[in-house]
Amino acid sequence: MRVGYPLDADDGCIADARHHAATFLEKARADHRLPVSVRAQGLTQLMASELVTNARKYAPDPVRMELRVTADSVEVSVRDSDPTLPQAVPVDPGRIGRHGLEIVMAVAQDFEVRCEPADKRITARIALIDDPGGAVTGRRLL
Repeated sequence: MRVGYPLDADDGCIADARHHAATFLEKARADHRLPVSVRAQGLTQLMASELVTNARKYAPDPVRMELRVTADSVEVSVRDSDPTLPQAVPVDPGRIGRHGLEIVMAVAQDFEVRCEPADKRITARIALIDDPGGAVTGRRLL
């Protein structure tokens, strides 16, 4: 199951991204009977919000969000027209703002940045169900 959404540069596009993510996972749960934990629902909305916020902040033009679900995970991809690769800045608890990429990388099971000739795509993936061992992302804790 995969769907894409063009997001305008208006003030409501971040809320739209969160809404699209929630609706997409509800459809995956209802139509395909996929298990989607409450945590996965919330983290998917958070990742959508943070990735779209960064794209809107740094890219001049269109942003496209794509959502894809498999039997055990959900991917949030955001494509924008800025070819600059995102950089996570060193952790600084006193810093105000610029934590979005840190947040996404902390909760994502996988994280990928792919540069294309005219744009870039950032994709983050998380598990649909919670790890019984307690890992938020589905990664094994050592």
